[in-house]
Amino acid sequence: MKLHELQPAPGSKKSRKRVGRGMASGKGKTSGRGMKGQNARSGGGKGPYFEGGQLPLVRRLPFRRGFTNIHRIEYKPINVERLQEKFGGSDLQEITPEVLIEAGIIKRSDKAVAILGQGELTAPLTVKAHRFSESAKSKIEAAGGTVEVLPLS
Repeated sequence: MKLHELQPAPGSKKSRKRVGRGMASGKGKTSGRGMKGQNARSGGGKGPYFEGGQLPLVRRLPFRRGFTNIHRIEYKPINVERLQEKFGGSDLQEITPEVLIEAGIIKRSDKAVAILGQGELTAPLTVKAHRFSESAKSKIEAAGGTVEVLPLS
């Protein structure tokens, strides 16, 4: 096959319908709109909102309540038991969001990391995260580790 032999698959290209071009075309005179009536006029027909006079669906639904806080910070929660599972037996002592990504605990670093206190921790870890619950902070410090709060970027 050569470049000049390329052509679209048969039936894939369809020429547009040219209405109002004489009686012989089959779409002359009224251009396929019928004789008279609302839909024969220019700008005729009803919009997508109109439902035959009944109250439209968008007006029947209740209004959306509340508001969306544009300053909301979304945290990725991690329990101390996950830290114990992954890093309890390792010689790694400093846990940062980058280390959590490498370990497969979180996928991306676009969200802030929050450490929560579910489970037990025995390894003395230095944990760096954006937020800590009170129970997580006490469990990490009871195990001999330290807590460092990272600034939100």
